[in-house]
Amino acid sequence: MAQARRIGEQGRYELIEEIESGGMGTVWRGYDAVLDREIAVKLIRPDVVASPAQAEEFARRFEREARVTARIGHHGVPQVFDAVLDEASYDRLYLVMEYVRGISLRRVLTGPGDGRVALLPVSWAASIVAQICTVLSYAHAIPVVHRDLKPDNVLVAADGTVKVLDFGIAKLLRTDVTRLTATGSRIGTSRYMPPEQIDCAQITPLSDLYALGCVLHELLAGEPVFSGDNEYQLLHQHMKVPPKPLRTLRPEVPEGLEALALDLLAKVPEQRPVDAYAVYERLSPHLPQPGSAADSLALTHGGSPSGLPDPTVVYRQPNAPLRRTTPPAPSLGPVAPVPIPARVDTALRDAIRDAYARSADLAESGRFAQAADVLKAVIATAATALGAHNSRVLGLRRQRAAVLMAGEDFQRALPEFDALAAVYARTAGPGNESTLECRRHAAYCRANLGQATVALREFQEVLQVVSDAAGDASETALDLRRSVGVLLFSEGRRTEAEGVLDALHEDMCVLLGEDHEETREIADLLARLRGPEGPRPY
Repeated sequence: MAQARRIGEQGRYELIEEIESGGMGTVWRGYDAVLDREIAVKLIRPDVVASPAQAEEFARRFEREARVTARIGHHGVPQVFDAVLDEASYDRLYLVMEYVRGISLRRVLTGPGDGRVALLPVSWAASIVAQICTVLSYAHAIPVVHRDLKPDNVLVAADGTVKVLDFGIAKLLRTDVTRLTATGSRIGTSRYMPPEQIDCAQITPLSDLYALGCVLHELLAGEPVFSGDNEYQLLHQHMKVPPKPLRTLRPEVPEGLEALALDLLAKVPEQRPVDAYAVYERLSPHLPQPGSAADSLALTHGGSPSGLPDPTVVYRQPNAPLRRTTPPAPSLGPVAPVPIPARVDTALRDAIRDAYARSADLAESGRFAQAADVLKAVIATAATALGAHNSRVLGLRRQRAAVLMAGEDFQRALPEFDALAAVYARTAGPGNESTLECRRHAAYCRANLGQATVALREFQEVLQVVSDAAGDASETALDLRRSVGVLLFSEGRRTEAEGVLDALHEDMCVLLGEDHEETREIADLLARLRGPEGPRPY
């Protein structure tokens, strides 16, 4: 396995994969080794820094813009964790930010690649633009002007929240910046550029509102406001040509939204809405009400919006808690005989071995999330080569689930243990050791997720099988009996709990001795059970 690239003090930030590249910079998905979390790292390419003086200027601008980004203080802007000029390499600048898993509006507007563009429901478009307004209102209050607002810089996260990217550093990382004179510069993207920005006149928050009008028009019409053959034509259209009213392109667009788009696209800044809050107020009638049902995705041209998460959720279910149900594990399909190759490809064998070793090292240092992701990466490759039910693949999945459980990520570990238990039960039998181990771990996860009743039932069922096969005195049986006793107490069944733990204590005195650490632990549990406090379940 290739050595991951590390930057920062003592190699704190580990770069895993490049996810975006531009003329002046690259964006990487990585990990913070100290906090064990995914991050996005934006790097300035060293080859674009021509001199130490230029590097120093970049460093000053980078630090200033990073501070401004951090000051915005809104969840719709990816959080800034660190901004660094690497002292070991003076021309290496980087910004460490929150990593957002989301879908770009550009991907949605591009469509499936067959020439068709799926138009978003009106409420979806309004919800996206309304969330952008909220972000802009926070930025403009500083004041900060984005200057490059466009679908490429907007993500919709998995929970439907909108994230606006590249505040402040867009002028450093954009490849489509055109410098005009030494005293003025045109910074932005020509397809979304307001007339005053084209003319190198004063840029204000109203300039962002023009770009927002371009985004609103494109979300509702499925095409840009202007589509010149070259940059000169585009700039001329923004300066001189009136935009087409939305209802001439899509009749079902409400009149209020058509009027709002035209006002945002006014050539003169003073003729646009006064601020982002005013835009939000005009969008409000087109937003779903709290408690309302989701719009169906019967899109005008068919298809779906490229898997776009529902951006109306934040208005239909404001401040909703995390869903209580655990997402189901991917279906493994029917169990069929899988041909096992005569030998495992050497590269795959080495990748599996390295993933185990790398994951173990990460888990040992408390970096459980990254340790699990290392295993996840090789599982997909191994499953393709060996089959989903190959013993090596199942072993990798068990190890990943165990790592998640060790890192107390019970929400993700539980469905994997459930799925593995089902596979082992079908292939090796319900009494197989692997089946029972996965069921036991699943019960443990449920207990820690507050699902005490279901966890108790599963512990008892597994204990029955283990006891029938090996008696009540095996190491596994003793552990299960302890879990049953504690969960009985948590369910308020004190008499039953005392009976289970009392019998367990007697057996452990015989098997391990009264002074053994685990025997004393059960004695303490009984003392607390019989006293005023009682044991603490998990």
